[in-house]
Amino acid sequence: MKLRRIIDKMLERAVIILMGILVLDVLWQVASRYVFQNPSSFTDELAGFLLIWVGLLGAAWAAGMKHHLAIDLLAQKFSPARRRYLDILINLLVMLFALSVMVIGGIWLVYTRFYLGQTSAAMQIPIGYVYMVVPLSGFLISYFSIDEIVRLIKNPNADNI
Repeated sequence: MKLRRIIDKMLERAVIILMGILVLDVLWQVASRYVFQNPSSFTDELAGFLLIWVGLLGAAWAAGMKHHLAIDLLAQKFSPARRRYLDILINLLVMLFALSVMVIGGIWLVYTRFYLGQTSAAMQIPIGYVYMVVPLSGFLISYFSIDEIVRLIKNPNADNI
């Protein structure tokens, strides 16, 4: 559980820092365009890249904190024991999705962007760095799902909500 707390804190801080940089970037974009009448060339592209990172790392953080969107109408009708099995099944499905689509597909996406040598138009950085957040978030979501499954198996009487 100590590793989990460390990952939670690091992820939380990373999202906060990236969001802060995103806000400053957009403020500079607006100021350079409307106040100085000289729009910055890289701020629009940087804002898009930061939005990708904030969105995916934020989704991983939300999954880890169990703050993600959930429709629990079915779970409310089950007994606590059946609800536990349903939670395990849901976490298995989330883990399978994260591993197959985000990790495997994300690694393929990053690899092909580096292999093709694609760079961003304004910042001239390899696009593979931008897309690295996809497999990273997939690994984090998978880890959180596995951790939740282990918790549900070890603590069958714990509150699952």
